[in-house]
Amino acid sequence: MRIAFMGTPDYAVPSLEALSAAGHDLIGVFTQPDRPSGRGNRIELSPVKKWALEKGIPVFQPKRIRLESVELLRSLNPEVCVTAAFGQILSREILEIPKLGTVNVHASLLPEFRGSSPVSWCLMEGRKVTGVTTMLTDEGIDTGDILMQDRLEISPEDTAETLTARLADVGAQLLIRTLDALEKGTCSRIRQDESKMSYYPKLTRDLSPMPLELPAEKIECRVRALDPWPGTTLQVGEELLKIWRVACTGKKTEKKSGTVLKADPRNGFLIAVGDGDVLEITLLQAKGGKRMKAGDYLRGHQITVETVGE
Repeated sequence: MRIAFMGTPDYAVPSLEALSAAGHDLIGVFTQPDRPSGRGNRIELSPVKKWALEKGIPVFQPKRIRLESVELLRSLNPEVCVTAAFGQILSREILEIPKLGTVNVHASLLPEFRGSSPVSWCLMEGRKVTGVTTMLTDEGIDTGDILMQDRLEISPEDTAETLTARLADVGAQLLIRTLDALEKGTCSRIRQDESKMSYYPKLTRDLSPMPLELPAEKIECRVRALDPWPGTTLQVGEELLKIWRVACTGKKTEKKSGTVLKADPRNGFLIAVGDGDVLEITLLQAKGGKRMKAGDYLRGHQITVETVGE
């Protein structure tokens, strides 16, 4: 089929690869405009753009596809548009162009976890199972009819980064099955049950400070959910540390949340958190440094403050 693809981050690349391997005709790739990133504000190409350029596929980067690209998309004459973490909302004009509609590869089991950051929020909520949904896009935010779904168990070691990568592979294969069924006219459409809907906002840096008032298990889920961005931070004396891994010890304390219980290489970095839980910091990063085990950090840094996070 003639397919116009719309996506931006790493999550979208396996779907592109699967479309190419299945022999579909990728007539154009739409992705977000290049933006500066990193300390030097160097212009970085999106993973989708890099892949498309390597394959010689035309790349289009509208700031607002609904305003700039209607006639362009019409001229491409796609049978189907496919979106995967594109980052822009499509207008009715855009949606009416492809003959078979626009298929979105969404990283949750809709109608739960609508929005732009479903993987992180699913981890933050402590879910054990997630999945991917292919849906027929409408003008709402992830509100279109469900076409197909695949489930995936969440590993206790999963972070947002690792889980997103696994879901991307699941979604790529689900996309191919969905398009095959659409082409044959055998693909079912299931209206989403709004009574089971949940919507979560975009991640922001405001989520970074570790909520020490929460129980250890919820903090552990949150740390994994915010890896790699925006990360979880903890103020320790005058230093703001990024915390990348924590462990629930199962122990209890009567100390108030934020109290440092132990902080040395031999006994670990233990703090009191909500519900009297004892939480261990196992992997952290100092400003300007690399991720390291807490024990290695404590060999060169003495934590003498009585409380953290203040």
